Parts: sequence; structure tokens; C-alpha cells
Amino acid sequence: MKIAIDARGVNLYNGTGIGTYTENVLKNLINIDSVNNYHVFWSGSNFESIKKENCKVIMTSKKHQRFFEDYYFPENISKENIDIYHMPQNGIGLSPEISCKKIVTIHDLIPYVMPETVGRGYLLKFLKEMPIIIGNSDGIITVSEFSKRDILKYFPIDESKIFVTPLAADSKYTPLDKLHCKNFLAKSYNLANPFILYLGGFSERKNVASAITAFSKVYKDLGENYNLVIVGDYKDSSQKLVKLTNELNMQSHVIFAGFIPEDHLPLFYNSCEALIYPSFYEGFGLPPLEAMNCGTPVIASNLTSIPEVVGDAGILINPYDIKDISLAIGNLLSSEKLRSELSSKALLRAKQFSWENTAGLTLKVYESIYNSASTS
Repeated sequence: MKIAIDARGVNLYNGTGIGTYTENVLKNLINIDSVNNYHVFWSGSNFESIKKENCKVIMTSKKHQRFFEDYYFPENISKENIDIYHMPQNGIGLSPEISCKKIVTIHDLIPYVMPETVGRGYLLKFLKEMPIIIGNSDGIITVSEFSKRDILKYFPIDESKIFVTPLAADSKYTPLDKLHCKNFLAKSYNLANPFILYLGGFSERKNVASAITAFSKVYKDLGENYNLVIVGDYKDSSQKLVKLTNELNMQSHVIFAGFIPEDHLPLFYNSCEALIYPSFYEGFGLPPLEAMNCGTPVIASNLTSIPEVVGDAGILINPYDIKDISLAIGNLLSSEKLRSELSSKALLRAKQFSWENTAGLTLKVYESIYNSASTS
């Protein structure tokens, strides 16, 4: 097969779930597959890691995206006799002029389910284009069984058209020397007390306010002087949380660490006593899996896709129930035995997910769509 992939998202969406997904699937595909030829649309200079005999890089510009999507890609795909075209970023920008079989990865349907949590510009674009994207696609990849059910709920299409390929955590998320990690955070971030960790963004659907409120109700009953550390870039959406923290008189126990370099995140996961992740809605939810890869106990929502990731290796809570969240925090932080048990379970559970496996399943999708075209 000749497979074209829109990999511009590796750099255009660097640091986001879509950027991480695109980069890891692409790198692992070309590592496990030496039979098929890959035709990669790229934006940026850092393409050395995908230089392979069977991988051709086609440079694009960060500007004039509509030109590339509407004219250059269809023309190039037709000229090169491409068999399969894969668009990983929810299919946004998929041209109807693409002449080969088209596959899109739809990560979630948040704009349909929780439109109030999405910026107006993206919301309107998503709602306008998604029915067309799904109608024009020959195959749809999504990242969890939950997301597959969501797609089928909103779009009455043939279930066999949708393929589930779970995500994975980067290899840098692994158990590290905890004493070294804690010393580093104490020196570099002034985090000397034991803490539970939140990271994953400040959208209202992430439900960070409930984590803060629940922690405020239980921290005095804990045996040690615990903090809640919240990692993420300071933006308007986080200021409500700062205000809430002040109203609860929790300024000395809830620490907003701000933006953290990605290379430091494994040290945070390895230093904390637990990750708390009370999100209302996730298409997959990478932070719990990243924490589990480090052997970190997880308290996470029992809704949407998250139970598919955590399984029985963490404490699943009702994110709408502050008492339930508080109870989970209290039980976990007051029991070293429970933390040790969940740490062992987390490491075992995390082994079920790998980017190589994700890439292998993706290759099977390509083969399935290609073979269905050949026999039709």
C-alpha cells in the first residue's frame, strides 16, 4: 500500500493529545512496517526521526493551511497514486476532493456532548464539518470503546466502519528513584511536603474545582501535612480555581505550580502520593495512564472512557459527588498499604497499553479498508 498521513499536527499541536498521538503512531508505524510506503505531510524541521527508506516527507507551511488541504493534498495524493489517506486530527480540514480511501481519527465528541466547554470558533467549525467528515470517510479510528459508542449515538452509521485503537503513555513515564525526584522538586519547585497531583488542563469539564473542594474537606484529618499540587499554564480558565482556593482559605495547601517542562512531568508523577483526575468527560484520558506507568496510585472519574484505562488498578469516584472524592483521598493518603497495592496494580495494568500496539492496530485498519476497496 501507499499510505499518506497528515502529520502536520506533530508540530502544529505539539504538547496536546492530538500532537502526541500523531507523533507516536507515525514513528511506531514506520518502525514496525517495512512493507508499505509512507507519504508524510509535515510542517517544521524536526523530521529526522521519521527518515526511513519507505517514508517520504513532503514539506508544507504553517501558513495557508486551507491551500494545502483543499488543493495541494488532493493533487499530490492523486499524482502519487496513494491508496490510503489518514487524517489524525478529528478529520478537520478533510477535503472531499481526496481521490483515495480516507481514514480519520476522531478522538472524542466533546463539542457535541459538552459544547459549553469548547471555544465558540472551534465549536462552530466542529459541528459544521463533523457530519461531512464522517459521511466522506471510509474508516473511522477512535481511541476508546466509549468514544465509539458516542460516535454511533450521534451518527447512525455502520458500526463496522469504526475501529478502536487505545492510546499509550510515552516511554519517559516510568518508575524513577523517588528520593531523587522528591529532592529535585524540593530544590527546583520548593515542593517539600508530600502531595497529591493534578494535571490535564483547566477546562470546566476537567472538574478541577471539585478536586480542590474535596481536598479542603479532608486535608486536616490526614496524618501528614499534605498539599494538592496543580500543574498547568496560568490562563484565564485557571483564575477561577485560584479564587476558589482563596475562598476556601487553602492558599498554603493548594499550590499552582504553573507551566512545567514536559521532561519534568515524570518527576512529578514519581514524587506524588497519588494523581487525582475527576474529569467529567474524556475520549481517553492520558494522565491516569502516564501516572500508572510510573507506579503512581490513581483516583479518577468513573465516567466515560476513564474506567477503560484505569480498570481495577485505581480508585474510581463519582466526579459529581464531593463526599465520594473526599473519602477516596482520605482513604488513600491514610493507608500506605493501599497506596502500595494500587502502585503494583497500576504497573501491571499499564503494561497493556503501548504505542507499538496502537500502531499495529492502526496498520490493521489500513489493511482492512484497503482490502475492502480491492474486493468491492
